[in-house]
Amino acid sequence: MLMDIIKARHSIRKYTSEQISLEDLDKILEAGNFAPNAGGGQRSMMVAVHNSEFAAHLGRMNLAKFNRSNLSGSYVSAEQPSVIDDPTMKNGFYGAPTVVCIFCQDNFLFKTADAFCIAENMILQATELGISSCIISRGEETFDSEEGYKLMREWGVPENYSCQCFVILGYIDGPQPASKPRRANRVVVVH
Repeated sequence: MLMDIIKARHSIRKYTSEQISLEDLDKILEAGNFAPNAGGGQRSMMVAVHNSEFAAHLGRMNLAKFNRSNLSGSYVSAEQPSVIDDPTMKNGFYGAPTVVCIFCQDNFLFKTADAFCIAENMILQATELGISSCIISRGEETFDSEEGYKLMREWGVPENYSCQCFVILGYIDGPQPASKPRRANRVVVVH
């Protein structure tokens, strides 16, 4: 059931080196391709990197301009630590062997919402397939360099698009984390 998949999904930041299959990657990309999008305009594009060495290189690019002074918190997880928790981490994709870059049209009010709908569909499909995942931010910063612009051109990303986020994919290294209890007063029903 869908609710079981939603509850089973966790943000994973520790990965084995085992690569996911192309067949599973295709299913995950298909789920992203069928995500809701504002006005049905499909103003987005996914670029999947199914190469662990290149994914690690992009992960280092992702952290290159990471500014810790903009953080509103300083702790994410003991079980699955973030770059926020551990400043010695050098790979913003945590060693995941596959990464999907989600690009959306600039100057479009709903570009970030569209990207995160795509990402959510993808991580739910990954969970159903037994694949671990995490949504990573800092997309625009990652590609804001000569190398980043060159990659976007090579991949056929339109000039008026920018990366909004990433979905990292692989297999968890270690046990599944426990679900955090839900905070009270986050849901209000008005009659």
